[in-house]
Amino acid sequence: MNGPLWLMPHTCIACPLAQLLIILLALSGTRGAEPNDPPFSIQAALDASPGTMVHVPAGDHLISAPLRLHHDHSGLYGEGRIIQQNPEVPILIIQDSRDVTVRGLTLTRAKDNEITRAEGVVAIKCRDLVLDGIRVINNRTRSAAIAIRESQGTDIRDCRVRNYMCLTIDDRTNSPDWGYAFNCIDGTGIAVSYSQGTSITGCRVVEEDLLPTREIQQKHGLGKFVKKNPQKGTIVSQKTWGEEFVSNWHQGSAIIVTAPESSDLTRILNNHIENAAQGVDLHSDHVILSGNVINNSFMGMKAMHGSRNVIITGNQFIKNDLWSIGLMPGASSHGAAPAAEASRPLHQRGWGSIIANNIISDFGRGHSAWVWEGQGTPIRFDNRQKPHNPPLADVVIQGNVIYDSDRDEAAVAGTEGQAKPKYEYAVRIATEAQGLHFSGNLFHPGRSGVSNIPLPP
Repeated sequence: MNGPLWLMPHTCIACPLAQLLIILLALSGTRGAEPNDPPFSIQAALDASPGTMVHVPAGDHLISAPLRLHHDHSGLYGEGRIIQQNPEVPILIIQDSRDVTVRGLTLTRAKDNEITRAEGVVAIKCRDLVLDGIRVINNRTRSAAIAIRESQGTDIRDCRVRNYMCLTIDDRTNSPDWGYAFNCIDGTGIAVSYSQGTSITGCRVVEEDLLPTREIQQKHGLGKFVKKNPQKGTIVSQKTWGEEFVSNWHQGSAIIVTAPESSDLTRILNNHIENAAQGVDLHSDHVILSGNVINNSFMGMKAMHGSRNVIITGNQFIKNDLWSIGLMPGASSHGAAPAAEASRPLHQRGWGSIIANNIISDFGRGHSAWVWEGQGTPIRFDNRQKPHNPPLADVVIQGNVIYDSDRDEAAVAGTEGQAKPKYEYAVRIATEAQGLHFSGNLFHPGRSGVSNIPLPP
């Protein structure tokens, strides 16, 4: 059976009697499963015809176990909505397979079981996987709505992730760097780890409900410690340790590509991100981040832990509150090492990145502006986190615009003059950063000027 398998009565398929019985069993579920129905039809159809694209017709399809795709050249497509009733398991697992495609489906959870510890879609050790136009809705987890692990050549295009965050505890007590746990909002839209050649294009990742407002923070005690080790974490300030409170209680990312020295060759193009904590988080080499709109995320994007050869170009960063573009070494970065001591000799020493033709506007006007109270900087080049981390180095910054949107606003009644920018400096540069080259930028100065140090040409 080489063509797509349709789960509809009008499809005529010539097959052996045993296989016909399996498919007839599958047909019984296409109208939506009832409590006493047999095992759900979609999985039965996948098992009956490995290597086949299975069509899922319009309508609601209830499942209580994850759907599993594990045959090469197989997949799912259609107009149906798959509803996972079990909060303990993913909706769809794709594993150890090649040339799998999932197209057009809506994947969601039952109304009373939207909060979960599991992913919506998880793909592990796949090659040339395509996720095309799928929607993952109300999969609220501190993990990810779509998770790709140890895979090559994954193409995620024109997908929709909506309402993916949850209230949880960020427990860092097992790390000597931190040593505490705190209440937070957490969750990630699309997460890629230990993977090469990933393309994420034309997707929308939006959170509509869990926004970083004062009301939500106070109601749930967000940022407050719930556990603390006897000894202070090595990179925690004494102020934070003593107050037992952190400001970064809005966790997670719309898109993250992580696993330094493993994740490589990534394209993140023309996506729309709204109301994330971090818009795009990169711990990866050879990345193109281009044509994206990142709106109302307290952090637009960051590249750290030795991310090398990153191109950040042609993006719109709107209503970010802490920074829009940030580069920093990160605790996991390291200097050059002999081949016997590191997976890549000379890794993490030269950054060799480009920041070009981006526009940053409405800075300091997002939902979390009240959290940071003017501390933000539109473009930030940061210090190392640990003594062994090499300094940030070798970055070209050209043709970017940092636009002070307050200059367009009328003066507030009872005040004099133009409203002040909501940032102190347009650019903040760590004193140890090396080899930064600025040209052709338009940077509206902050309250204290354009930069904390003169910008090097």
